[in-house]
Amino acid sequence: MEKTVQAQAKYIRIAPRKTRLLADTIRNMSVNQAEALLFSAPQRSRVALLKLLRSAVSNAQNVLKTEASHLMIKEIRVDGGPKLKRWMPRARGGVGKIEKKTSHITIVLGVLKNPSQKFLIQAKKKKDIKKSDTKDKQKKKKTELHEEVAQKTSGGNKSSKKGVIPKIFSRKAV
Repeated sequence: MEKTVQAQAKYIRIAPRKTRLLADTIRNMSVNQAEALLFSAPQRSRVALLKLLRSAVSNAQNVLKTEASHLMIKEIRVDGGPKLKRWMPRARGGVGKIEKKTSHITIVLGVLKNPSQKFLIQAKKKKDIKKSDTKDKQKKKKTELHEEVAQKTSGGNKSSKKGVIPKIFSRKAV
């Protein structure tokens, strides 16, 4: 049986759907990596998730006697809580329903089997492209564009007249 610790936050006044977006990104991450991601995330739910994660880490340090670097997020659940129901007056005496949703968040932390194992996000390898090749391609594209523009401007109207007005009034009468 694997050692786990859990922490819960209930009645958080953020919709579960919005909270799940951020919770899904930190699932199966190490605690340090998840904390760094939450600290820099722009979503409003990051505050509640960060507090809950820190609470779960302190629970694990007290109960399991382990360091934060040896922990990972094994499971994270965001369930819907009760809705606060409010009403807004609408046209012709009608009523519009407003539901203010709440969330229950549960985090389960587990101990890493290999504490030396690091969870790192690896950067994608860049293709080996010579700088001279890219410059040559850019020059070719520019010259092709210039040639196309020159053909369009010279090929459409062979007379030396320029602009829109001469084109409209230079038609032959029948």
